[in-house]
Amino acid sequence: MTDNEPIALGLARRIRAIQAKDLTQKSRSRAVIGIVDTIGVTLAGSGEDCVRILKATPGIADAPGPSALMGGEGRVSMLDAALINGTASHALDYDDFSAVLGGHQSVPLVAPLFALAEAEEKSGTDLVAAYAAGVEIESRLARAVHWHHYDKGWHPTATLGTIAAAGACAHMMGLDDERTAAALSIAVSQSAGVKANFGTMTKPLHVGLCGRAGLFSALLARQGFTASAEAFEHRQGFFEVFNGAGKYDAARLFDGWGAPMELEDDGLALKLWPCCGSAHAAIAAALELRKAESLTAEDIDAIEVMPHPRRLRHTDTPRPRTPLEGKFSVQYVVARALADGAVSLRHFEPDAVTEPRIVALLERLEARGHPEMDDTTASQWAAEVVVRTKDGRTLSHRIDDLMAGGRTMPASPASLFDKFEDCAERALPSDRVAALFERLETIDTVKDMAAVGRMLMAAAAPVKPASRPQALKGGQADHLAETHWVP
Repeated sequence: MTDNEPIALGLARRIRAIQAKDLTQKSRSRAVIGIVDTIGVTLAGSGEDCVRILKATPGIADAPGPSALMGGEGRVSMLDAALINGTASHALDYDDFSAVLGGHQSVPLVAPLFALAEAEEKSGTDLVAAYAAGVEIESRLARAVHWHHYDKGWHPTATLGTIAAAGACAHMMGLDDERTAAALSIAVSQSAGVKANFGTMTKPLHVGLCGRAGLFSALLARQGFTASAEAFEHRQGFFEVFNGAGKYDAARLFDGWGAPMELEDDGLALKLWPCCGSAHAAIAAALELRKAESLTAEDIDAIEVMPHPRRLRHTDTPRPRTPLEGKFSVQYVVARALADGAVSLRHFEPDAVTEPRIVALLERLEARGHPEMDDTTASQWAAEVVVRTKDGRTLSHRIDDLMAGGRTMPASPASLFDKFEDCAERALPSDRVAALFERLETIDTVKDMAAVGRMLMAAAAPVKPASRPQALKGGQADHLAETHWVP
């Protein structure tokens, strides 16, 4: 970046330089895995109330278009598909996330890019390259603004994801430097999302809105719509308004750009449990404690949960009343882990959070920030669970650094299929799931994205499925390991 070059233009030049042929095997693998996982959780979320209400809102999905509604019926406009599919992708809070972003890296990108690829006959290679560009943008922005941005109450998945979605869509469209910069600057004025709305339908709506806004920004820029060249660094621009003077470091946007790409960062993780990632270390600690001590709910007299204070700020919901509140209650998910030895999708069905035996356990549970952890602690994803038993024992387990199932992609290709199958079967006939997974795992070779869209629609024509044994042994899992998988 030159001394006088606007930030938006410097970002644009770097975004356009990202090409599929230059991605390492690890980056390409991470991109494919992120896209596959996101489509799975989108299918699972497609029937949630927030999506149903959104589709029933006047002016939304009122007319046919070129882009598929995942897990739904029919096709709608690009913008409506980005909005509805994006909301569905985050409806269950089961999507992947990033330690650097402090949020979810894939959901701002997959819905708008998929809608655009279907509408404009882009290839799977185009999709993967644009996705990689989007992850680079949102992660670089996060490095420049965190942790003040996160702690202040902004939802970075949405605030940074809007800008990333605009850049990713501009990349897929092949916009030049100036129009890509304009798309980024237009997106700055649409960036929004506050954590006060966590635990409600508005949190997944953040994602639908940011994907739509990013795509909309790129579509406007392509037609010559103008925006300030200094939308980021202006005294009333993004950094000063969202963070404030002295609370960001814009130079971190570009330091070491692409060496390696952000997709290679081991702070990217897939979720093993369908709830807020800030509660995952506590879940893991509770599960380990239950297993090691053969605990049952009847053994427990009192529970103390001590996450890193940064993790507790938006998961301190002692008495959740709805499934969405349960996803942001470290108390509830730890109680579930101790009582049932699992935290699964069924634990966030209606009435689950008010189940009497779980409510009784919650009455014996207290959560507070861990006294040995603060905002300067190297380990930001940590928790300790202490259980006092009715026979007088005090038992504890501490996890010092864990996101989702660990700072890694899933342990095996088969585990990716297991999660995908569990999610997809909530929206599609079970005999179609394996074939869909097989197509998605090689999405970077797809020429016709509209054909993939047909496979994602609930009303799509049946396709010849691969059997589950083939998918896990000789089919999908092995093929993913051979073509994409990088541990």
